[in-house]
Amino acid sequence: MSKTVITSVDAHSPAHRAGVRPGQRLVAVNGHAIVDVLDYKFYTYDAALELELEREGVRRRVRVKKAEGEELGLNFETYMMDAPRPCANHCVFCFVDQLPKGMRETLYFKDDDARLSFLMGNYITMTNLSQREIQRIIDLHISPINVSVHATEPELRAMLLGNRRGREGLALMERFAAAGITMNCQIVSCPGLNDGGHLARTMADLAGLYPGVKSVSVVPVGLTRHRQGLYPLEPYTQETAGAVVDMVEDFAANCLEKYGSRLFWCSDEFYIQAGRPIPPDGYYEDYTQLENGVGMLRLLDTEFNAALALQEEKTASPFTVACGVAAAPYLREIVDKALKKCHTEGKVQAIVNHFFGQTITVSGLITGGDLMDQLAGRDLGQRLLIPVNMLRHGQDVFLDDVTIAQVSERLGVRVVPVNQDGFDLCDAIFES
Repeated sequence: MSKTVITSVDAHSPAHRAGVRPGQRLVAVNGHAIVDVLDYKFYTYDAALELELEREGVRRRVRVKKAEGEELGLNFETYMMDAPRPCANHCVFCFVDQLPKGMRETLYFKDDDARLSFLMGNYITMTNLSQREIQRIIDLHISPINVSVHATEPELRAMLLGNRRGREGLALMERFAAAGITMNCQIVSCPGLNDGGHLARTMADLAGLYPGVKSVSVVPVGLTRHRQGLYPLEPYTQETAGAVVDMVEDFAANCLEKYGSRLFWCSDEFYIQAGRPIPPDGYYEDYTQLENGVGMLRLLDTEFNAALALQEEKTASPFTVACGVAAAPYLREIVDKALKKCHTEGKVQAIVNHFFGQTITVSGLITGGDLMDQLAGRDLGQRLLIPVNMLRHGQDVFLDDVTIAQVSERLGVRVVPVNQDGFDLCDAIFES
């Protein structure tokens, strides 16, 4: 079945009122061919539409009137109206390659899809973009897009990505910047490969594309214990992590003076590995790179302080917060502040990551099995608060397919997922 065949039409929607029904294939909108979700969303934005539909080889045209930006009301077999674009790279630091065997199949799929970059915020390397797709990004002014850069030196980038098309990265970004496309960028920094002088060159090249390049995160490579047969990489030490932080902060200070924005930020993980304090709230400007862990702990604390100032003293049931090793000291400070107003018992329990390896310290990669193994038999109070990013998006399942219900039953405590938001955390602690 064609991915542009309409599977259902929302009741009372503009398309439904115009007589569009399931089973028809959407061929074009206002004369523009519809290939996938980007074409569909862009060309159906206008108020006056002419849809070209096809069923069993017979085509007809339907006129639709609606408010500008209003959803047309058509649904298709998949959200993308196409198969997701798989990654064509063999990155030396790929996290998917470091997953243990036996996990659910979807976790092993690597996407590198420009459409998901625009629609979902995914980061792409651009190595599988066709000339048609490149031109469409420019013509439709699809912006912002999120780019995994890692290095701008052509041969180094090709080596890091394991793909000779990696050489085209900077030239393609220059083309996008010239077309007014905004890019948020990511650099996965690997000791001895793309840090040091290579990182300095990459930052200089990307800063030269301002304002096309809006923000850049620098994150340390994540290494699990499942790296047999993969490229030999070592984790950052406190000293080498500190060197990266110093380099990025110095370059960012120059950008702030020149452009009015730092442009470059290290992730929280880099500061933790370097044994450095997380910078203050104002350092992170608009928190553009939160999804890459840049300023996440600072924003959590800032939001929590604001929420706590509005919270009246009250009594709540005792609780435990479970998190990764990296965030534990910061969450302990937050809980201590809460307990001055919240009359209860509360504590923070750091969970060591045995599933992926102890070098993985972030909360989002904690499994249900590690939670149960390390918390069994402990006095957890009446509630176990966990960051919602431990769970599969929109579901109650951990990365190892253990469910919240299983953890709750094993530990004898109610499990409460909490958004990565200081206000939500305050509400959860106070049971507001």
